[in-house]
Amino acid sequence: MIGDRWGVRDDEVRRRYPCDDFVPAPVLQAWRGVDVAASAAAVWPWVGQVRIAPYSYDWIDNLGRRSPQNLVGLPEPRVGEPFTTAGGRQRGRIVAVEPGRELTGTIMGAFLSYVLVPDGPDRTRLLLKVSLRTNRLVAPAASVGDLVMARRQLLNLKRLAEGGGSPTP
Repeated sequence: MIGDRWGVRDDEVRRRYPCDDFVPAPVLQAWRGVDVAASAAAVWPWVGQVRIAPYSYDWIDNLGRRSPQNLVGLPEPRVGEPFTTAGGRQRGRIVAVEPGRELTGTIMGAFLSYVLVPDGPDRTRLLLKVSLRTNRLVAPAASVGDLVMARRQLLNLKRLAEGGGSPTP
């Protein structure tokens, strides 16, 4: 499907993700990944911080409110908590979490799993899989739309975990 992969290797597409347990017969599956020059321990708090902001295009997802550029010291995510906040409203819910490794949530009928894979002492693969049961006619547009937003989100989380700097356009 158009837009179903960005930044992932074949072995990362074949691996099992926690969202697979929640969507046994998905119409849409999309994989995204990015190399982060930071340890998984440095990346994890940023992944957990998606609970308070989308970290994609704030002018679209967050009504112009800027996603925090500093860690705010959130406790570990827990199953049942809101998954994210966008436009000033809590949305979705967390359905699975393995602190430091995996966070899975659901929002708008989609299930998303963020997976951190250490790749050396100061390198991490940040992977995201999106699974969705949807109308087959809607799936291609949903895949492309997710690609645009998820790519921005992963690049912003990468930048922040690597030490900040100004946001990429």
